Amino acid sequence: MLRKAYVPGAAALLVALLAGCTGGSSGGGATDNANPGDAGTATSAAQPGKYRTLPEPCGAVGHSTLESLLPGIRQMTDVDQRDKAYKGEATLTYDTDRKVGCRWKVESTDATDHLSVDFERVVSYDNTVSDDSQAETLFATKEAAADLPEPPANSSGTGSGSATGSGSSSPSSSASPSSSAPASASASTSAGATPADLQPRTLSGIGDEAFLDDTLSSSGSTAKQRTVTVAFRTSNVIVTIQYEEQPATVGVVPDSKEMQDKARKLAAQLADSLGG
Repeated sequence: MLRKAYVPGAAALLVALLAGCTGGSSGGGATDNANPGDAGTATSAAQPGKYRTLPEPCGAVGHSTLESLLPGIRQMTDVDQRDKAYKGEATLTYDTDRKVGCRWKVESTDATDHLSVDFERVVSYDNTVSDDSQAETLFATKEAAADLPEPPANSSGTGSGSATGSGSSSPSSSASPSSSAPASASASTSAGATPADLQPRTLSGIGDEAFLDDTLSSSGSTAKQRTVTVAFRTSNVIVTIQYEEQPATVGVVPDSKEMQDKARKLAAQLADSLGG
């Protein structure tokens, strides 16, 4: 009888234990309820950037644009040589999801022109920092390295505002620094000081942010080489354009306004193609 009385008690205990397990499942539900909290944290975490891929760089610049920046292409009579010039040369990279680029070099009777276009897709590996924020930080570092001069105190943003499109607001009287500057002069130290709207500066209307740099080499008695760089950021992609020209004749200075206009026009085209 005592044994029979014990069995129902054990059964009752088993039921109680099962009830506890069921309660544990309910508690597990509470634990699951903590997961949405975690998910909420994930939801509030930094968002990924807009761009997950990069364009094919050597195909990013159209033939007509290449002909404008690299006039020697039009002078080529050999069809195969011209086709090769249009194609450019892809930059060596080990991660085409993150960095790609292309280079062109063309000689003409007047000068040798170089063009490079580089795309970098920025990815943040910190869940608290978005791809866009990481790209913004990297772009700020890039701009700081360019060491742009301070805009004139009386400037009302003309240099930045005139940086969109073809830059038609730049005065035509300043189109050719070589007309008033000796061959050894830099872009900012010509006999008649380079206008503010041709100085290295930040630009508006191209991507989320952009800047332009313009330097002129002064290496001995050789022809002066001008390098115009336009860099811009749109979301988590940073694009850098470098346009160089070295005249074939010593004493000739590449035209700052013309080169800047061409580089900025290309930057605007690439920003539009990215949807920036």
